[in-house]
Amino acid sequence: MKLSVVMPAYNEERTLEAIVALVLATPFEKELLIVDDGSVDETRAIIRRLEAAHPEVRAIYHEKNLGKGGALATGFRAATGDVVVIQDADLEYDPADYGRLMEPIEAGRADVVYGSRFLGGEGERVHFFWHTLGNRLLTGFSNACTGLKLTDMETCYKVFRVDVARKLDIQSRTFAVEPEMTAKFARLKLRVTEVPIRYKNRDYHEGKKIGIKDAFIAAWTIVRWRFSGFGRS
Repeated sequence: MKLSVVMPAYNEERTLEAIVALVLATPFEKELLIVDDGSVDETRAIIRRLEAAHPEVRAIYHEKNLGKGGALATGFRAATGDVVVIQDADLEYDPADYGRLMEPIEAGRADVVYGSRFLGGEGERVHFFWHTLGNRLLTGFSNACTGLKLTDMETCYKVFRVDVARKLDIQSRTFAVEPEMTAKFARLKLRVTEVPIRYKNRDYHEGKKIGIKDAFIAAWTIVRWRFSGFGRS
């Protein structure tokens, strides 16, 4: 089973090489699709070096920033593997968890697997209170609208078959892509499960975190995709 790792990257010069090394070290047949989303630091130069040095690495470049949702949509279209995993370009999520994320799909028990930061993964760093509260509120609201029973809707780690990726027709361009995908998984009546993952959150000054504005956008997205149809199904 070939794994397509889709990695959006926007101004990730500090962590990109380290996370790519961790992805490439995983013992799976894989391709790593890095979608540079209009970076203005040294991210593009680093990607070009990585692509030249590693045949598993494929790069796609956006001339302007389209947001996480836009980068994921590009990566999903380009994926050639059997299963897709979403990987952030920082070091918060550990690729060593790919095995446990893929296992329910390989065993035929699930169509979609979420990696939950709140199920007691190993090496978990203490979460920030307000960020955790916001996540739980949005996850609860999402569950009420979708009928799912998730603990971590906003997690980066979502794994699903490539044919599912093709059906999603991602429209969101911000962090709202997370509730959009979740709502669409529910609308497609897919079997969704969660597994615990490792998580080492960055301080607020180290990375991009969801703010109040993003939370309102996410809530609207949950309602929108709960009650409206979408593209290819």
